[in-house]
Amino acid sequence: EVRLVESGGGLVQAGGSLRLSCAVSGIPFDDYVVAWFRQAPGKEREGVSFMSSADGYTSVAASLKGRFTMSSDNAMNTVYLEMKSLKPEDTAVYYCAGRPLGPDEKFYYDYPREAEFGFWGQGTQVAVSS
Repeated sequence: EVRLVESGGGLVQAGGSLRLSCAVSGIPFDDYVVAWFRQAPGKEREGVSFMSSADGYTSVAASLKGRFTMSSDNAMNTVYLEMKSLKPEDTAVYYCAGRPLGPDEKFYYDYPREAEFGFWGQGTQVAVSS
């Protein structure tokens, strides 16, 4: 059973930092992609960052680059999302998601696309106060 369990959310003041974790288990693929998404109240889910297990390739959405960083432990059993200089507009539920990596897959986008992911965590709430 694929499990993606997020943790680390909470309330933080604007300008502060937070690190989210996603415990990944049961992925039945040799190579896979793990991603972070977020959904703010009243808005569509937005792709934040993704990482490939094949080579550790990582990308962060252009609008968040410089403030958000995705990383993992060596085996990608846990992936992290480091967020700094947080703004009230970063308030959202943050989700971890997974999918298989396609053969010879190339990444043409710098953000993960929701429709490609079939495995999802339950989300963790991040609230940034002004």
